[in-house]
Amino acid sequence: MKIKMKNITLFFLIIFSGFTIQAQTKYNKTGIASFYADKFEGRQTANGEIYYHVKRTAAHRTLPFGSVVKVTNLENNKYVVVRINDRGPFVDNRIIDLSKSAAKELDFIEKGLAKVRIELIASTDDLPDNKPTGKKAVSLSSYYKVHAEKVQPKGKGVQVGSFKNDENVFNLVDHLKKKYNEDVFVEVSEVKKQKIYRIIIGSSNNDEYLNNLKKKLSKEYPDCFIVTFKN
Repeated sequence: MKIKMKNITLFFLIIFSGFTIQAQTKYNKTGIASFYADKFEGRQTANGEIYYHVKRTAAHRTLPFGSVVKVTNLENNKYVVVRINDRGPFVDNRIIDLSKSAAKELDFIEKGLAKVRIELIASTDDLPDNKPTGKKAVSLSSYYKVHAEKVQPKGKGVQVGSFKNDENVFNLVDHLKKKYNEDVFVEVSEVKKQKIYRIIIGSSNNDEYLNNLKKKLSKEYPDCFIVTFKN
């Protein structure tokens, strides 16, 4: 569904270079993964989206919708990156329910279940499982070394994420800069008095280049798409 943007009072793009991050992994869990049965194809997920086998999505009991997680099959070290858009699985010994295509990437379709590790890459909300322990809370700080430059890129790029929490922007930008040899941009706009941070990688007018970049990124970000920079 497209969101109609009103009263955009802030719009700028910043390019991150020389970006490093010093922060502990915030969410890292091990457990059993399963995958969606064929009967769920075309059904509505908990966040209102329609489930399709070909999408790299997953169900988790507590991670916020929109969270991006890396799931590694501990039996063969294969991994896939998925987005949380549903709730479940509601079986005591299972930690995540993957789309069928994601399970195929991890190579456990025939077995049905696999022992996996889940690592949070980016989230649009506070992390789950932070239950009070009765002990005095300790304030944890994260430090970012950032070189920011306001720019006006031309042409198009590939959008890989959209967030309301700016710290998640830093986490994802850091990941992208380490893995891909491309410029990474952050578009900051305001929608209904809520700031939105969109992560866009690459800048070009060459359709072949953009489609190849999208194809490469779609292995990790299956919902990525090509956008035109607004100038």
